[in-house]
Amino acid sequence: MKSKYADLKLNVDINKIKEASICIKKGKIVLFPTETVYGIGANALEKKAVDKIFKAKGRASDNPLIVHICNLEMLNSLVEEVGEIEKKLINKFWPGPLTIIFNRKECVPNNVTAGLNTVGIRMPSNKIANKLIELANLPIAAPSANISGRPSGTKIEDIIEELDGKVDYILDSGMVDIGVESTVIRVIKNKVHILRPGKITVQDIEDLGINVIIEKQIMEECSSKEKVMSPGMKYRHYAPNTKCLLVYSEDENKMIEEINKQIENIGNVLVLGRTSHLDKYNTNNKLDMGESLEDISKNIFTLLRKVDKYKVSLVIIEGVKKEGLGLAIMNRLIRACEHNYIEIN
Repeated sequence: MKSKYADLKLNVDINKIKEASICIKKGKIVLFPTETVYGIGANALEKKAVDKIFKAKGRASDNPLIVHICNLEMLNSLVEEVGEIEKKLINKFWPGPLTIIFNRKECVPNNVTAGLNTVGIRMPSNKIANKLIELANLPIAAPSANISGRPSGTKIEDIIEELDGKVDYILDSGMVDIGVESTVIRVIKNKVHILRPGKITVQDIEDLGINVIIEKQIMEECSSKEKVMSPGMKYRHYAPNTKCLLVYSEDENKMIEEINKQIENIGNVLVLGRTSHLDKYNTNNKLDMGESLEDISKNIFTLLRKVDKYKVSLVIIEGVKKEGLGLAIMNRLIRACEHNYIEIN
């Protein structure tokens, strides 16, 4: 049976959002836009409803979900305490693409948190997401909209085939604004630990006078037995079926030279590169990532979904500098390439 569908790209019909909110209240699941990526949402307080998310995505049960709220009253109902640093971050970045890990209250089911005593919470700035939560009057647990392991959904056209019929309602507002999932942080001993990088950068947080630590597992593999506080850290993620190689050097000429060497050795290759670099690659198989980090962030998941159609032996992806939004992009790309990565000094 097909999912109910509402096209909100040109007209945000409140009645359609209300219909979707009734689905949430009834323990059903809704595919909806946020400013980062699309999400699959359910009532975060109802275990059976949350179980449907895991079933729809084929998601491992030890991979925690993020809870989306629309006001601070909801936050206080879900968490034990909001510290001074968390308050400072909330005042600056909420609503927006920042997820904060808190100690949870017992009302949050174990399947939301993968059995942890903590829960990740954010307040999306997307108006449709915010209105959906407000009308449901419930916190909504929502991971990215995709089958687990596949690239996240940044527009409905990319994910409709794999998710139609697996969710009850689809709200389509077109392309998302950012294109990578939220920054996930945890405050420990007055320092912000970044568990997953996103649009809110190290510099953005440091500008508030807060010390920041980047967790090492952002660019490393987690062991299968390791418990994680944030989604997107543990399993094969964002990956197409075709083998991918990530190549980066601060010296652009060296990076281009290495990619051309790989093309020469392998032959049947597809390159994902910056607009200004594409004509320098000795292959006809090329996809344009855009030029700015914002372009690349917005485009990368859609491009990763296209690569399997090329039937090549290898996809080579240009890396970017691991600073600012570039850290989030590289985090996603290194997982898409399953840590198959060359960095040239």
